[in-house]
Amino acid sequence: MALLSLALHHARPYKAWIIAVFVLQLISTIAALYLPSLNAQIIDQGISRGDTGFIWSTGVMMLTVCLVQVVTAIGGVYFGARTAMAIGRDLRREVYRKVDSLSALELGKFGSATLITRGTNDVQQVQMLVLMTLNFMVSTPIMCIGGIIMAVREDIGLSWLVWVSVPVLFVIVGILVYLLMPLFRQMQDRIDGINSVLREQIIGIRVVRAFVREPFENERYRKANEGLTKVSVRVGNIFVLMFPVIMMVLHLATAAVLWFGGQRVETGDMQVGSLTAFLQYLLQILVAVMMGVFMVMMIPRAVVCAERIKEVLTTDSSQALSRTETVATPTRGRVEFQDVTFGYPGAERPVLDNVSFTAEPGQVTAIVGSTGAGKTSLINLIPRLYDAQQGSVTIDGVPVSDLTRAQVSKVIGLVPQKPYLFSGTIGSNLRFGRADATDNEIWNALRIAQGEDFVRDMAKGLDETVAQGGTNVSGGQRQRLCIARALLAEPRVYLFDDSFSALDVATDARLRAALGDATSNATVIIVAQRISTVTGADQILVIDNGAIVGRGTHEELLESNETYQEIVESQLSVEAVA
Repeated sequence: MALLSLALHHARPYKAWIIAVFVLQLISTIAALYLPSLNAQIIDQGISRGDTGFIWSTGVMMLTVCLVQVVTAIGGVYFGARTAMAIGRDLRREVYRKVDSLSALELGKFGSATLITRGTNDVQQVQMLVLMTLNFMVSTPIMCIGGIIMAVREDIGLSWLVWVSVPVLFVIVGILVYLLMPLFRQMQDRIDGINSVLREQIIGIRVVRAFVREPFENERYRKANEGLTKVSVRVGNIFVLMFPVIMMVLHLATAAVLWFGGQRVETGDMQVGSLTAFLQYLLQILVAVMMGVFMVMMIPRAVVCAERIKEVLTTDSSQALSRTETVATPTRGRVEFQDVTFGYPGAERPVLDNVSFTAEPGQVTAIVGSTGAGKTSLINLIPRLYDAQQGSVTIDGVPVSDLTRAQVSKVIGLVPQKPYLFSGTIGSNLRFGRADATDNEIWNALRIAQGEDFVRDMAKGLDETVAQGGTNVSGGQRQRLCIARALLAEPRVYLFDDSFSALDVATDARLRAALGDATSNATVIIVAQRISTVTGADQILVIDNGAIVGRGTHEELLESNETYQEIVESQLSVEAVA
């Protein structure tokens, strides 16, 4: 069972706290069970006989027992809460680390919305169940067993009421669990759905407003919200039914004790104090079962959440990352593709088919082609965002699959097609490239990336706040900041995946000129849509339908490659029309 295995595995470091919970709850429960017996003694031996001294002495003992119960109960709740919160913290950390280790294929399979839900809401449900278990499920069986023993000890003739009332409650619990289990699974799926819609709408708010799609998006959110509401209402209806049924059992049990117990008192088979104690024990038993019911009501949802968490934790990455530096880190940066074939799962045909080329240090290799030709997929194989299905990708003769993540990060600097900045400051974002970079080094990287001017114009400079995703800066500024971040890392291989698309022609030219000096000893691979960006490249690869259909310099391809000629002519035609 996923829930049990998760709880036991993460509870091991906190055995001492759990033992403390058991001991304190045991003492607290025993004290609570002892109080009705003392109360019965006061009634039967003190009040009925007019023995004031006995009443005082027994009353002091009751106060002492109450004090012990309060102190131990507080201690049990304290250690239980610490244990539950620690388990939740560890579980969230494990889910985060697992997600961080998954490849792009597994991340795409799950989706961002469900991973967020599983790492937050699902973990919280398991955490709350652990808290309730330590606070109630420890004392509940002790209270039930001890209460039954003490009730039978007071009067065995009424014990049949216990054997009738408790099974009735357990039957009710079983029916409720059976009804709630599928509903809670639906609820978590609906939470995934509403998170997905809301996340899309927040990220794409500009597109929504630009095309005046607010009514459509409102309708999407309304449907997702209504779906979650309907399931929640069905769960709530079952909860609403649960309370009257349980209270009815409690009241019927109380009435039965008073009815049959009163008859036994009248016949002299039972004393008034014993009847009072028996009633209190029966109520303690039923209340304990009722608290167990409340906790059991959480089990179906927690079971579903644990299964979803376990699904993430047991998912193996399609990329077996090396954990030790079994090979030396490449120092030159020579990139070589040897008969590489790659396709996405479920695709009808490979995105890349039998691709072979070499990118040498000190040279610029450009990759051009139509949209969907496989340019970005090719680039993503070098830092091992994906793995080639056939063939090999090597750096200085070392397969990228043999490198650790730290080695890959040290060798390769990637500026992705969609530049992304994290919430923080400009300085903190650029230091992703190198954490120990000085302000002077950052300004130098910005100068090369043609970003120095607009950063200096900001009120706080490097300390200027950056919103999540970099949405408070323009697309061109975001691209230049990402380029500066890659420059700070000083890698041996630079990958620019359409990283100049948001720049005007003049800025593009200045940036490429500055990059030439800064990356003169490194391997530079550029994916570009704009031909003017790649005319000065030492080698241009033309990709069409996942295959290299041409390679050479700009002049050579203009003379010999029909696909390249079509790309150039289409851009010249567009410029002429413009």
